[in-house]
Amino acid sequence: MIRQVICALDMSDLEEALRITRRLSAHVGSFKIGHALTLPHGLEVIERLKDAGAERVFLDMKLHDAPDSVALAVREASRRGTWMMTLHISGGPAMIQAAVEEANQVSPERRPLLIGISVLTSIDQRTLSDQLGVARTIADQALHLSRVGMDYDLDGVTCPPEDVAAVRAAIGHGIIVCRGVRPGLGVTGDPLAEGANYLVIGRALVDSAEPEKVIESIGFRNLNRSVFV
Repeated sequence: MIRQVICALDMSDLEEALRITRRLSAHVGSFKIGHALTLPHGLEVIERLKDAGAERVFLDMKLHDAPDSVALAVREASRRGTWMMTLHISGGPAMIQAAVEEANQVSPERRPLLIGISVLTSIDQRTLSDQLGVARTIADQALHLSRVGMDYDLDGVTCPPEDVAAVRAAIGHGIIVCRGVRPGLGVTGDPLAEGANYLVIGRALVDSAEPEKVIESIGFRNLNRSVFV
């Protein structure tokens, strides 16, 4: 098992997700789910995936709401045994602090890791500048928000492979979840060597009959079969 690899279950069919979990649970350390599975099936899907063999479940809901609402969401996710979850750093310090305080009410072995989202990959420079009124470049805004998230005690942040080194330099400590890793599609560098802790891989794993070969094809030097963060 490669514990640094997170398999993204980006589908709404629960039975398909359970089949994939049974097939891949011996190869990856955790499974990421989002709105596609939780909206039709509820947070009960977390327990269903664990019953199917998922050791850890990453709830990628990208929370962004009033502090009390986000704290309630963290509470409910914690009750379900969520290992890791995401929230938008742009929700602001009060929202982040409410989430952290709620997470800290949970026992250490069940406390969910809180991971910040800085800038969505769907946001281009024109949208950021003209529609959202942010004067920074996308890269500078991502680094700025990543620092803010860590300053207010998030456990880590996400970023694409090409930004890992810059984000690690900006935040120092903390978890980096590298999203959008696509083996064989021109990923340059080694995100793990540059400071990432986890790699999120979706269809390349889900659609493969030989997941071990997909993981090996990444070719990153620091893949480790016993890493936990």
